[in-house]
Amino acid sequence: MALEVMPDQVHLFVKPHPKNSPSYVADQFRGFTSHHLRAEFGHLRSRLPTLWPRPYFVATVGVVSDQMVQRYIETQYERAPTGGGPA
Repeated sequence: MALEVMPDQVHLFVKPHPKNSPSYVADQFRGFTSHHLRAEFGHLRSRLPTLWPRPYFVATVGVVSDQMVQRYIETQYERAPTGGGPA
């Protein structure tokens, strides 16, 4: 697993069970983190209608190695523009 949290995005690399679709895994991650972050930080409940925006990007990895994906995710913050936007 690899994880990189940036100001306006999260990159997550996981190996789910083959029966779980990428969108199912993303929905589970979003629901779990939203529930726990709102429980921990009460101000998030009243200030934001939803913690995660509706659109998101999910992809499967087939032709690159796990190590390449992990390295990409781990170096995202280093390559992000200074304006805080997506890399």
